[in-house]
Amino acid sequence: MNTIELITKKRDKKSLAPGEIEFLVTNYTNRKIPDYQFSAFLMAAFINGMNKRETSALTKSMLHSGKVLDLSNIPGYKADKHSTGGVGDKTSLIIAPIVAAAGVNVPMISGRGLGHTGGTLDKLESIPGFKTNLNLTQYLNALKKHGAVLIGQTKDIAPADKLIYALRDVTATVESIPFITASIMSKKLAEGIDGLVLDVKTGSGAFMQKLSGAESLANSLINTAKNFKKEVMAFITDMNQPLGNYIGNWLEVYESIKVLQGQYVYGLSEVSLNLAGGMLLLAKKVKSLKEGIELAENTIKSGAAFDKFLQIVKQQKGNDFFIKNPDKYPKAKFSGTVKAGKTAYLKKINTFSIGMAALELGAGRKTKKDIIDPKAGIIFYPKIGDKLKKGTVIAELYSDNKDKIDTAKSLILNALSFSNSKVNKPKLIKKILK
Repeated sequence: MNTIELITKKRDKKSLAPGEIEFLVTNYTNRKIPDYQFSAFLMAAFINGMNKRETSALTKSMLHSGKVLDLSNIPGYKADKHSTGGVGDKTSLIIAPIVAAAGVNVPMISGRGLGHTGGTLDKLESIPGFKTNLNLTQYLNALKKHGAVLIGQTKDIAPADKLIYALRDVTATVESIPFITASIMSKKLAEGIDGLVLDVKTGSGAFMQKLSGAESLANSLINTAKNFKKEVMAFITDMNQPLGNYIGNWLEVYESIKVLQGQYVYGLSEVSLNLAGGMLLLAKKVKSLKEGIELAENTIKSGAAFDKFLQIVKQQKGNDFFIKNPDKYPKAKFSGTVKAGKTAYLKKINTFSIGMAALELGAGRKTKKDIIDPKAGIIFYPKIGDKLKKGTVIAELYSDNKDKIDTAKSLILNALSFSNSKVNKPKLIKKILK
């Protein structure tokens, strides 16, 4: 095969055969195809699209660029969850212990924060000592012992994805649904799972802001999972406001602890229980989603889910003192508040701006070299539809950088729209697809 001929073929809106896609991915991963040629292929595929067959072939080539774990010697069903990302989305920290406590294995390979969205690994690493960089032997041992493990992508898992993503990031080809699908699924399939629940976000804080885009991505992910004989279901969930109230790495661990200890948090509790219920349904622990939600609730009520979270933290060398005593975690040096300037109903939130405000405070990275402050973040109290009285505290801001407090305040105030008349609350779970 000839690289130039394959680029030309895609440029001319022709579809590539699976072997041709494998040739491109394998030779790029082995550095036999230079960046400039693979960039040309990415742009041609971005502009002209890829069909279902091409998307599955791209996923397969990226998947087999590294190790595919075999978990057959670990008894029981293996399920995972993937979220397309949002602001305050800490569901992985809640779901993994719930599902594991109900007797389903959860081998979870997670990511770091990206732009305005937080990352599960950054949240976990706000727990002093917690190790997310386990090798594959440690990963398997943790899964065997406690039924759940949460780590980052290793160099052995889908190395093609890491290289291709870095190139997509600098060639304006990130938003392609086939590329997103292959990136997500190559990593998830490498885990050796039997089933996958997808949380595809839509709204002002999501990468897919329109419902139609979220549905297209969900269907692409579902189709690819089924092509690899995996059980799958997708929830399209609302990201027009932060999920829960706490935004920032330790702050989100704190709120997860509260949910696992039985506290109800509007939005966060409902979404987490639905996703956990979906995983339990795929694993045939229950006969319906409703039963799955009830079983998930029971693991919280019994204390089993919180106990499982403690086991996971200790297994991965985290200090469980702060999990048992979260109010004793170190506090940020500076704080500030945002208050309502008038009595009105909260009509709209630009959730992207709330995420960027948290990033300004030190909860995220502007560049790869930036160091995250685990204490930094926002407690954002109201929800769309709430009536706020003048002077009501809308948000509390925390940072070790005093100057950033005012910047974040401005971002938050500009992100809010109000109405004098009553506003309906948004539907949290828009659609469930299988």
